[in-house]
Amino acid sequence: MTSKKLVNSVAGCADDALAGLVACNPNLQLLQGHRVALRSDLDSLKGRVALLSGGGSGHEPAHAGFIGKGMLTGVIAGAVFTSPAVGSILAAIRAVAQAGTVGTLLIVKNYTGDRLNFGLAREQAQAEGIPVEMVVIGDDSAFTVLKKAGRRGLCGTVLIHKVAGALAEAGVGLEEITKQVNMVAKAMGTLGVSLSSCSVPGSKPTFELSADEVELGLGIHGEAGVRRIKMATADEIVKLMLDHMTDTTNASHVPVQSGSSVVMMVNNLGGLSFLELGILADAAVRSLEGRGVKIARALVGTFMSALEMPGVSLTLLLVDEPLLKLIDAETTAAAWPNVAAVSVTGRKRSRVAPAEPQEALDSIAAGGSASKQMALVLERVCSTLLGLEEHLNALDRAAGDGDCGTTHSRAARAIREWLKEGPPPASPAQLLSKLSVLLLEKMGGSSGALYGLFLTAAAQPLKVKTSLPAWSAAMDAGLETMQKYGKAAPGDRTMLDSLWAAGQELQAWKSPGADLFQVLAKAVKSAEAAAEATKNMEAGAGRASYISSARLEQPDPGAVAAAAILRAILEVLQSQGV
Repeated sequence: MTSKKLVNSVAGCADDALAGLVACNPNLQLLQGHRVALRSDLDSLKGRVALLSGGGSGHEPAHAGFIGKGMLTGVIAGAVFTSPAVGSILAAIRAVAQAGTVGTLLIVKNYTGDRLNFGLAREQAQAEGIPVEMVVIGDDSAFTVLKKAGRRGLCGTVLIHKVAGALAEAGVGLEEITKQVNMVAKAMGTLGVSLSSCSVPGSKPTFELSADEVELGLGIHGEAGVRRIKMATADEIVKLMLDHMTDTTNASHVPVQSGSSVVMMVNNLGGLSFLELGILADAAVRSLEGRGVKIARALVGTFMSALEMPGVSLTLLLVDEPLLKLIDAETTAAAWPNVAAVSVTGRKRSRVAPAEPQEALDSIAAGGSASKQMALVLERVCSTLLGLEEHLNALDRAAGDGDCGTTHSRAARAIREWLKEGPPPASPAQLLSKLSVLLLEKMGGSSGALYGLFLTAAAQPLKVKTSLPAWSAAMDAGLETMQKYGKAAPGDRTMLDSLWAAGQELQAWKSPGADLFQVLAKAVKSAEAAAEATKNMEAGAGRASYISSARLEQPDPGAVAAAAILRAILEVLQSQGV
């Protein structure tokens, strides 16, 4: 079965993609009749060397994303994973020559089709009297034994674009640029790994991987790698990649060792999430620095992709200060990242957090009877939520991402860990404030934020008094704040429904002579009834409101959890005979 692609046609997808890039970038122009993009200010390059690159489409943002002042002059694009036509390459060379450039350097990735087509175009242009040189970039570090074809051209080619572009912008001549670029290319290596293949528009995936396999050392055209390894953690995968890249018995290794200074590229091969990319970048930094390697610059993003391939490549380029200046030189290329000209290694990566404000001394000693009672209540709440984890997750799967029980269990475990540190504050206001901070930090999700808001607001009336009317006022304050920021109202099928029903019953505490247990018992029953009633409600807030019809057959898990918390509090207080 062919994969789904958002294209107008398979045949025209490369043309449409390049047209879209040019349409959105005033600094680029298309060369009529060819799949070629050029700088729109070609006339400003008179007397300088032009830089042309390219290859098959499907590697975006390479190569056209790197056209701009300080990088490429133009790009010739082929069909997906197909070398561009000789005629288009020659047309691009003629176009930059007519603009008054003093020579053209072709930067070509080491693939047979690219070498042949760019090479033929070069020969024809030279026959016309146009000065043209060509560098073939092979930075692949996958093969332990080099074959006749040599190392494949991978993401390191982008660094060559940058170095050559900076030299050209500085007015360096064609021969010198060619010489320096060839030297830089020898100090570079790239290795890729992928979780699965990619698929050319109109075709099936190029290879298959089982669920527990990862492809190591693959290229950028969907071809299989040098070997398959078992799925492992990001740290383990990165270590394996760096071990392979720097192994001196590997004929294509990059000579990085302790004391080396490098530019590191962490390149998304197209389908990896940014979350995974960040994890891999962190693993690479830690692993390299652990080997005594200095990371002078780190580039993380999508530079040279293989369509939607969910994988990553690591590139290491050995650098000195003169080469770093070329990497840091200004460019207007849209796909080049805004990298600070500061070493990654040696930089302070964290800041001390502000100290918590000093609290007023608790008028009731922690560890006293009130504090012990608070601990009993919290322990019962924790055991209740932990026991409900699977049930709440099951309810949440109907309307959300199925993690409501997990979120509440995370809060319960955090509270238990906190209780191990010592007795809780006996002051209700301080207790609620502490719990608020704890849940905001540890619980996560919208539930953590809502409970945190509720408890923060509820603590305020209890700073002055802890009478029954004050507890009722605390409930009112918590509910008001929860509605203010959560935007839910009673009847919207959320946790607010249970709490609101309980809050209405707790209004009775404001009357003289109100009975603690009678009112609280009625509040708990009302909360439980409200939670059950949410199954008949249409969701008006929260994730469930986005579901078609927004009417579900199960009660809201947040409302169920809130009612269960209130039930746990009541049962402990009744057992203690408060």
